[in-house]
Formats: sequence, C-alpha cells, structure tokens
Amino acid sequence: MNEELFSWVVLPLIIFVARIFDQTVGTIRLIFAAKGYKTLVPILGFFEILIWIVVVAQVMQHLDNVMCYIAYAAGFAMGNYVGMILEEKLSLGTVLIRVIPQQDTTNLIDFLRSSNFGVSAVDIEGRTGKRKMLFSIIKRKHAKEVVEIINKFNPNAFYTIEEIRGVKEGYFKPMKERSVFGFLNPFQRRGK
Repeated sequence: MNEELFSWVVLPLIIFVARIFDQTVGTIRLIFAAKGYKTLVPILGFFEILIWIVVVAQVMQHLDNVMCYIAYAAGFAMGNYVGMILEEKLSLGTVLIRVIPQQDTTNLIDFLRSSNFGVSAVDIEGRTGKRKMLFSIIKRKHAKEVVEIINKFNPNAFYTIEEIRGVKEGYFKPMKERSVFGFLNPFQRRGK
C-alpha cells in the first residue's frame, strides 16, 4: 500500500473508528456507573482505556499528520453521539412519571392499571383549584407507552419524567427477563 495513502487516509480512518468505539464504551460506562452496574463498569473501563492507549500511541507516532488530530477529535465527538443513542435504545433504568392532569383522571388511572402499570393518586391544590396528581414508577423502556396513554386520555396534562437510581419493592409491569446484551445478564445489579 502506498505510504502516503496510509498516512493521510487509512490511519486517520482507523483512528476515527477506534475513537468512536472507545468513546462509545466510555459513555455507556459512565451511564452504567450512574445506574449501579458495579461489575460491568470496570470491564468496560478496561476496554475503553485499552483502545484509547492504542489510538494515542498512533497519534503520537504521527505528530506531523494533522489528519490524525482531526480524526481523533471527530471520533471523540461521534463516539459521544453514538454512546448516547445506544444508551437511549437500551432504555435501562427506572423513571418516575408525575402527572398533573387538566381533567378527570378516572379513565386514565383505570387504563394505566389495566395495562399493568402501578399508579398512585394524591389530592393536590393548585392555582386552578383541587385536582389529582398521579405518580407512576416504571421501567424506562415503558416511558413512551405511558406518555402515549397520558396524551390519549388527558392531552393537556402536565407531566415530568425523572430518572430514579434505586427502587425497593413496588409494582412493575411484568417483563421478560433479559439483559443489556439480549441474554441473561451475569452482571445484573444485585437486589433487582
């Protein structure tokens, strides 16, 4: 292979792709750390740093090649983006959905409960008077489904969705046992 082609095209492309992988792993590692996956995080950290060291070594060997710098920075940026998209697709964790409806909540509560979502209702008083506030703690992967139900029964409802780090007991919609990778997870958090 032509040395110039390798230096100015192939090597920067390798650096770019490797940075995407290492930064994607790093982004996922940070998210898993925040969610308490203590066994999986060090393994991801090992591979993240291993890839990073190999890439940095290549950049340091080619300090006169500006394309390596551009590939390094572009791979970092793209790796962050890919990591966030991947984390979004995995939909790990638990969220709290808090709903302040604009109208009667009876049908909404009944439908959510008949769809196997736990819902708690409390009386509140706001600027426009007395009403109910609904709380539901659900698996993050079901958040879109619950929001669609809320919008169907109460289209002008005010709602918030908040990440929850830990949950003890409670009622959750039954789901098939799976892991991050599609099979039973030997690294699953304890107490789940």
